[in-house]
Amino acid sequence: MEPPSPAPPCLPWDFHPALSEDRLRLCARLLANARRDALAMASYELGDDPWSVGCRAFAFGRHRLKRAAASGDYPWLEVLDDSAHFVFVIGSNGQGVPVRFYRGAADEPTERTLRRQEGEAQQLSLALGTEAAEGLVFRFAVETGEGGQVERVVFLALRGEDRVECFWPVPLTLLPAEVAGAQGGAVQLRLIVDDGYEGPAQNTSFSPALRPALPRPKAPSSSSRQVGTKLL
Repeated sequence: MEPPSPAPPCLPWDFHPALSEDRLRLCARLLANARRDALAMASYELGDDPWSVGCRAFAFGRHRLKRAAASGDYPWLEVLDDSAHFVFVIGSNGQGVPVRFYRGAADEPTERTLRRQEGEAQQLSLALGTEAAEGLVFRFAVETGEGGQVERVVFLALRGEDRVECFWPVPLTLLPAEVAGAQGGAVQLRLIVDDGYEGPAQNTSFSPALRPALPRPKAPSSSSRQVGTKLL
């Protein structure tokens, strides 16, 4: 008797219909563009290093997701936890799926990556049911190369410390419908701007220009003080 064939890997939308391909593509591009901007602004001459760039990339990614959620253009996107444990929700009507993101290898999630926040666990139970949500987390893993550039973004469904239920590299190119809707018709199918923000301007100094120093007023001479005394 032949052994049973392994079950096909689960796709994100197999867990919940809110995790559709177009939504995951958008979120992944926001995170990739955030790291692109952080690298563009890095000043290694002034002391930036991979740690400081990583902190900025996380803050930029959080900000892009928050701005997209607040814009009203994506009613399926909400912010659940605005703290350093940033959690956002894909879905609506209180039944959305909570997701977090991190930079690192998708196949080597850390203990910190797997840790669930209380609000995240509660929201996941609402979306999937208590039994299905037991020990489950959804994550975007932003993988980078030697220079810090994004190599790929992977959507993960992880259960416990060693069970990967979904491993889906997110395409960072536009969908055909997005290409058709792009202004001008010419679109570069790479990490594109997708939330109305073009990133930091090139060759722009972020330090305000120093005003020229004003000449100091001269101290009154002794003769001037004497004249003033006589006039009084």
